[in-house]
Amino acid sequence: MNAAERSLIIGTYTKDRAGTDECPSGILTASFDGTRLANLASVAELPNPSWVTATADGRGLYAVAETGDFADTAGGGVAAYARDPVSGAVTLLNAVSSGGAEPAHLGLDPSERFVIAANYGGGSVSVFARGDDGRLGAMTDRVQHHGSSIDPDRQTSPHPHQISFDPLSGDLLVPDLGLDTIFAYRLGADGILTERRTARIAASPGAGPRHLAFYPGGQYLFVANEVDSTLGVWRRDGDGFVPVSGTATLPDGFTGHNQVSAVRISASGRSVLTANRGHESIAVFAFDPDTGKLEPTLIASSGGREPRDFVFAPDNARRLLVANQHTDTVTVFDFDEERPSLRFVSGTLVPAPACLRFLPSPGGGG
Repeated sequence: MNAAERSLIIGTYTKDRAGTDECPSGILTASFDGTRLANLASVAELPNPSWVTATADGRGLYAVAETGDFADTAGGGVAAYARDPVSGAVTLLNAVSSGGAEPAHLGLDPSERFVIAANYGGGSVSVFARGDDGRLGAMTDRVQHHGSSIDPDRQTSPHPHQISFDPLSGDLLVPDLGLDTIFAYRLGADGILTERRTARIAASPGAGPRHLAFYPGGQYLFVANEVDSTLGVWRRDGDGFVPVSGTATLPDGFTGHNQVSAVRISASGRSVLTANRGHESIAVFAFDPDTGKLEPTLIASSGGREPRDFVFAPDNARRLLVANQHTDTVTVFDFDEERPSLRFVSGTLVPAPACLRFLPSPGGGG
C-alpha cells in the first residue's frame, strides 16, 4: 500500500435472518486511494461482525457478533484482535459472550480501558475491561433496559442501538430504538455505569432513535430516528440537551417502507447527512448553528440497496463511501457541499457490507 492509500476495515453480515449463509467472509480489509477500493481481503472469521471499531493507534480491533447465540451460549459475542499497523495482519486475541442477544454496536471509552457493547436484541448494555495486551477481560457491568413504546412491530421491548461518548461531558449516550429514549450514563473508573436520570433525552413517540452524531465543538446533537424516518436536532443546555428542530429524511409523497441508518456531519459542519434504507438514498441537510435549523438540500441515490453505513474519507472531505448491504457494494461519491451534489465515482463488490471504519496510517496520521 503506497503512502497515498488508507486502510479501511469493513464489518459484514455473514448470515441472513433465517440463519443461512449470506456471505461467509467475516471481517474484511481494503485500501482506498481516494477513488476506489482495492486489495479486498478477509482477515478474520466471525459470524455477523456487523460493527467494528479500533483503538486510536489502529493496533487493536473489536467487533460484535450480531447473533442470538455465540460459542454455545445464549446471546451474541464480542471479539478482540491485534493488528499489525504496517502489514495489516490481524490476529484473534479472544472472544466472549456480549451478555445479550444481537449486539449491534460497540465502542471504546476515551481512555480505551473499556469496551462497551449495545445488545440490540437483548435490550442491554455491557462493559468489558480491556487488558494491556488488548484482550477482553471481565464484564465489569451490564445494564438492562426495560419497557416499550408505541410501534407494535419495532418497539415492544428495549433495543439499545449505539454507544456514543459526549465529547464535552464524557457521558456515555445510548439511543434505545425500542424505548424512544437516549440514556445518559457516567462510566466509572471501575467500569460501572451510573445513569444520569436527569440527562435522559426523550424522543418523539414512535421515532425510534438509532444513531447520534455531535456537531463540531459538541454544542449540538443530531439524532437519526430509524422508525419514523426523521432527523432531530438537540442543543446543549447545561448538563443536558433540549430539542430544537427536526425534519423528515424522505421526499414529500414517498410512502414506501424505509428505515434510517447512519448520520454523519461534513468536516465544515455545514452539512448533516443521513441514509435511507428503502428509499435507498443519502439525504443532505444544510445546518445553521445560529438557529439550530436543518434545511433539506439534496436526496440522492446511494448507488445500491440498504445503505447501512457511510463515512467521509479522512484525507478528502469530498469523498463519501457508502456500504450498500443488499447489493454487495461499497460506492464512492464526490460530495460537492456548495451545490450540493453527489457524483458517482466508483463501486466495488463487497459482500454484505454493514460498517466502514478508516484506520490510522502507519505514520500515525488519523
